[in-house]
Parts: sequence; structure tokens; C-alpha cells
Amino acid sequence: MKFLYSDTQDYVDPEYDFINDRNAPGRQRYWDDMYAHEMMTPTPYDGLLVAMSAVRQAPGVAKSKVRYSTAEEQRILRDGIRKFLRFGGPKHKSAMLMGDCGAFAYVEHPKPAYSPEEVVEFYADADFTHGVSPDHIIFDCNTGNPPRSQVADAVIERYEITLSNAQEFIKLAKDEGEPFEPVGAVQGWSPKSIAEAAVQLEKMGYRYLAIGGLVPLKVEVIHQVLKPLRQAIKPETNIHLLGFAKADHIHEFTGYGITSFDSTSPLIRAFKDEKQNYYLPSPKGGLEYYAAVRIPQAIENTRLMQGIKRGIFSAEDLRKREQKALEAMRKYDIGKEKFITTLNAVMDYQRFLTIGNGEKAEQQEKDLQKMHKHVSRTLEEMPWKRCQCDVCKAVGVEVIIFRSSNRNRRRGFHNLGVYHKHVQQILEKHS
Repeated sequence: MKFLYSDTQDYVDPEYDFINDRNAPGRQRYWDDMYAHEMMTPTPYDGLLVAMSAVRQAPGVAKSKVRYSTAEEQRILRDGIRKFLRFGGPKHKSAMLMGDCGAFAYVEHPKPAYSPEEVVEFYADADFTHGVSPDHIIFDCNTGNPPRSQVADAVIERYEITLSNAQEFIKLAKDEGEPFEPVGAVQGWSPKSIAEAAVQLEKMGYRYLAIGGLVPLKVEVIHQVLKPLRQAIKPETNIHLLGFAKADHIHEFTGYGITSFDSTSPLIRAFKDEKQNYYLPSPKGGLEYYAAVRIPQAIENTRLMQGIKRGIFSAEDLRKREQKALEAMRKYDIGKEKFITTLNAVMDYQRFLTIGNGEKAEQQEKDLQKMHKHVSRTLEEMPWKRCQCDVCKAVGVEVIIFRSSNRNRRRGFHNLGVYHKHVQQILEKHS
């Protein structure tokens, strides 16, 4: 089972100045930066997935959060996606590079944003190793398996569009000499309809299927989808799970013959989760999680800036508390500051963040108590000291500080590495 990271243009400045919080002098975005696979050994994933919607803006479709410039798109098509992502050389030359359409970008539209012909041309020109047929997402999955006659016409239309596109897509790919392995996108409104779609794709000639629409589904529903699907298709047919948001539960799915899956969850959690920002292997097996210590930049944090503008906070006072918290963390890391002094400095600054959130006083106090508990555990156990990954060895305590993209993305890189090893251990145990 291969873990693919879904590209979100995540790279960091390797020469970032953490003390003064600034990039290296003359630093050029992308050109001087490093991806996780350049910064870490071993590589923290088995391959990359890139959405066409992030690279090519479709007419009438809202811009993707991950957005390549026109110049970057042209470079991808000229040099190939592997060279653009710097994911080549002896170390990565055989790693998977999967393309998909990024159907979330056009989910509100009646039809997919790209034609099968356009998608085939894009995958071939960019030298992807695998390419997913253009699908149209069906979010609802009714485990009661209602017949077609009881399903909304709009859902049936999406189902038929996905299959029709897949038929044209594989024909065009074969006409082009199959420069990439075609992967058939599977959509459906129920476990039974999804399994039936998978069988139809096999008949079209697909030997690799990508199961879509999984993002909103609960773990038990995903099981109900995969069980009849695997029983309906050939044992040798490969399965990819698109946008598998339940990455922490991947160990539950080893029995379905999953070939690959993609997820951004380990990296995104580094800066979007309230308390599970930093991963470590658990001595009991599995993963354990820690809250990062939040010390945002006072003059850049939206919540604090609003408080300053309203006269609730003093900018000078906030900067002093911010620096006190940072200094305490760094001294604590090298054994020159006490636990309680460090905790108090961090929570003193955290109080201003909480006051600025607009909640009622009672709720603010509850939020502070939760944060106190999370920060106390992180400081007591010092998880960054236990990790020997390239990121943690290079930047030390900075990786656990929730502050600016260069720290937060590095923590995300660390998470990817821990998660990748976790997946490998699951496979070893299963085999």
C-alpha cells in the first residue's frame, strides 16, 4: 500500500532565520526552497498526487486554494511534473506521480471542468505515471442501496457522466500509446452502485480504480463501500482511495487489497488542528499526538491586531509578552528555564489570544483551561527531543512552536515522515 501526498505547494526556506523570523536574504520563492522529499531522508511518502484544477484554471470555476501560476503551468508541461517537483534522480525516479482532475474545484457545476481529451493531453504532456479519469463527485452514500428509480436525477447524471468520461478517457489514452497508466474514477450513490461502476470500469479495460467521494464518509461507511467493491472486481485489480481523510484509520483497511491512497491530513493537522499538531510513534503501537505551543507573531496575528486596533491590547505590551514566551521556550529546551516559568510565560501570551476571540468570558476561561492542559503535556514530555527526523534534529524546539509557515510546514513535514513509517509498519505487520 503506497502513501501518496496530495501536493499543496508546500516547501520551506532551508535558511530561514527563526530568531529574527525572516527569510534568508535574497531568497526566491520555490527556487531556493525545499520540498519535504528534498529535506528528509527517508522520503516521507511513496509518491505525489497533483490536481489539474490547481495547475490549470478552468473557465467559470472558482480558484483553487492551491494555485499554480501560468508560468508554472507552462514549465510543468515543458519540463514534466517530476522535474518541476524536483522528485527525480536515483532516489525518486520510480516513485508514483498521479494526476487527477481535482473534482472539488467544480463540484457545484453541472459538468466537470475538463473534457477527457484535455485531461489525457495534460497527463501525457506533464509525464505523469498515473492519471485518473475526469469524474463528478457524488457525496451522498446511502448504505440502504436504493435503486436508481429512487435516486435524484442530478445524482444519476453525475454517475453517468463519470462512467462516460472514463470510457472516452481510456480510449484516448490507448490511442496515445498509454504514456501513463489510466486509472478509472469510481463514483456512486450507494455501496452497490459503486461496486457496479467498478465492474463496468473493469470491462472498459481499467486495471487500476480510484474510489472517489470518500472525504465526508465515516469509517464504517467506507468499510461498507469497499467490501462489496472488492468482492465484485478481480483480485488483481488495483484500488486507490482518493482524498482519504481518515488517514489515522488506514490500518483498518489492509484487508481490501488497497494499492495506494492519498492524503494531506498529516501535514494539514500541523496547523489546522486544535490539539493534534505533532505526531510521534506510540510505544504501544500506532500514533500519539501533541499540541503545538502557540506563540503567533503579535503584529501579524489577525485576532491580536483587531484587539490592538480596538484599544483592548497594547502593541508594545504584546510584543514583550511574545518575546518572553519565545525566550522561555528556547531556554527550557536547553535546560536553562524551569517548566512552570515557561508554562506561565506561554499561557500569559495565550490569554491575550483567547480574550481576542470574541467568546463570552465563561467560554474563554474554558478554552484557556484546555490550552493549559495541552501545553503542559507538551512541555512536560518534550516530544521534539525524542524525534530523530531531519527536521527535528535541524531546528529543535522551533518545530513545536505554532508560528509562521516555515515552522508549521516543517512540523507538517515531520508528521508526514512519522505517518509514512506508521503505514510501513502496518503493512509489515499485516504481511
